Amino acid sequence: MSKDSKSANIKKLNRIEGQVRGLARMLEEERYCIDIVTQIEAVRAALRRVEEDVLREHVAHCVEHAIASGDKADQRRKVAELMDVMGRVAR
Repeated sequence: MSKDSKSANIKKLNRIEGQVRGLARMLEEERYCIDIVTQIEAVRAALRRVEEDVLREHVAHCVEHAIASGDKADQRRKVAELMDVMGRVAR
């Protein structure tokens, strides 16, 4: 993962961590359920963006490296990993 991407994603995850702590406070304070659900969706969307960034980096570096290496077994392994994770993400 590139240094810039790593730094950006760590910042996003720190922000998400704060959002999750805010959700816990909302529950403790017995805030309106729809407001809590709205905030949960915001956290999920933020996590999806980080997930997309990490997958993009994986393709740009790990998969690209496997292709450039000419190692057929490594190429198949990287593509299989990618297909497996994409199947899980799509659910």
